[in-house]
Amino acid sequence: MQWNDHWRLEGRHAYLSPSKYHWIRYSKDKLEHKVDNELKAQEGTELHELAKTLIKKKIRLPRNNKTLNAYVNDAIGFRMTPEVVLAYYPPGCTEPEFFGTADAISFEVTDEGPILRIHDLKTGLHPGHFDQLKLYAVLWFLEYGKLYKVKPHDVTIALRIYQHDTCLQLVADPDEIVAIMDWGKEAHDIVKKRKEAWGD
Repeated sequence: MQWNDHWRLEGRHAYLSPSKYHWIRYSKDKLEHKVDNELKAQEGTELHELAKTLIKKKIRLPRNNKTLNAYVNDAIGFRMTPEVVLAYYPPGCTEPEFFGTADAISFEVTDEGPILRIHDLKTGLHPGHFDQLKLYAVLWFLEYGKLYKVKPHDVTIALRIYQHDTCLQLVADPDEIVAIMDWGKEAHDIVKKRKEAWGD
């Protein structure tokens, strides 16, 4: 049999894919909701790329309470670096299981002491959660804490979530960051051992 050549579709994923067969039982409303969520996620990716470019080029946006504008302007004002990958590599590890990308991050020593700032741009409908930003802080301390000779109790950990035209702020509890660091290291070992046991 001669098969049709759909080379333009190779590597792409269809909304109505047979491998995601659950859609055959969706109502019209549920299907529309699923498609809207995927398109919103795609838009979020594009907005993060735009924000990254604006911050790197130090191009400020009009001052207002719009989520993107406030996020970009604040990141520029605090001299933050956008889209920084942070990773925990324990001794002897070449493939980390604990890493992530902070939307915007900076570390500086001020007259009031050292400050680690982490800002997150949320473009989706679901509310952002500070636990995500706490994990970026944990990764920063695991990766850079020794380098800069600082521990969580030595630093103000200032976290911000920009979403729905508001900015939520939290100063992280250093005791909680230390506890998450300990669990993160242990969890990393558990994942590595389980993957090795499965031959991965």
